Amino acid sequence: MARRNSPQGGRTARNKGARTDSANPRRRVRSDAATLSGELFPDLEPSPFRKEREGHDDSFREHGEIEENPSVGSRNGSPATKQLLKFLVGMLLLPVCLILTESFLQAFAASVHSGLLANRSFGCFATGFLIFGILFAVVPRKTLMLPYVFGHEVTHALWVRLFGGTVANRFHVSLEGGHVLTDRVNTWIILSPYFFPIYSVLAATLYGVLALSARLIDRIHEGSHLTTGVDSLRWVLFLVLGLTLAFHLVFTFLLITKGQPDLHYGGTFFSLTVIYLINLLIITGLLLATSHSRICEAYWTSLVTNSTEFLELCGRAAAWLVVWIQDFRAGLGY
Repeated sequence: MARRNSPQGGRTARNKGARTDSANPRRRVRSDAATLSGELFPDLEPSPFRKEREGHDDSFREHGEIEENPSVGSRNGSPATKQLLKFLVGMLLLPVCLILTESFLQAFAASVHSGLLANRSFGCFATGFLIFGILFAVVPRKTLMLPYVFGHEVTHALWVRLFGGTVANRFHVSLEGGHVLTDRVNTWIILSPYFFPIYSVLAATLYGVLALSARLIDRIHEGSHLTTGVDSLRWVLFLVLGLTLAFHLVFTFLLITKGQPDLHYGGTFFSLTVIYLINLLIITGLLLATSHSRICEAYWTSLVTNSTEFLELCGRAAAWLVVWIQDFRAGLGY
């Protein structure tokens, strides 16, 4: 969730109920857990930090959306126009989601038939999912809240930097939620925690750095076998990936089903489509990484086949629509 902070002394002007500051705009990106902690974790106490902020700073709203400077909005188009364009983009992405979903299910079925369940990498990955399922059932959920909120806010901050923004030193994380203060907000920054599994990315990055370092050392020092040792730990990587990805997917699903103000920034339909599509691509990539090469070939073949069939279906639908319009016009005497 993102909110703008109007510095003291700056003039504010209302634009459709939102406060803006033309001198030094800042935006607050807050974890959605802050507003949902009472729903997901009813045993949590209200946060004194939230009370202090909400009680003494009227530039923050209880369910704040992105609050843009009117001059910026005039340059980039009205919010209604942006919402409409993003809805149309979401509609265009919907067939892509359907095609990729069908291709993924076909590849998964083929992988299982060819012995995927006996694959060590996939077994470790599935074990990671199972471990998280046990933790989710046994560990109090408020305990799992802190690493989620921390990862959520770090992801916001990381994507702010990727887009050239600046993150202030005000970084707050607690069991009730958190926030980062930044000078830049867009759709990707807002949605990033929902499609960017930061702990999985961190685990893969650390393993990649370790593997690359081992290969460099082996080239420099003859007789060194660090690469072999690192490769033997690959199962640990897939175990951690399964655990962290399950953590990401479960909390993402829980928060989305509760209704998130974050999703309203780019339009709920567009946001859900993007979140689903990117998470599907991540899961598909991991499936292909733990499968045989022939499964990868089968996936690309099914992807091409499904895309062709969809285009043919669209062509037949368009031809039927043209004939129907012609018959309709003829019935009206045109």
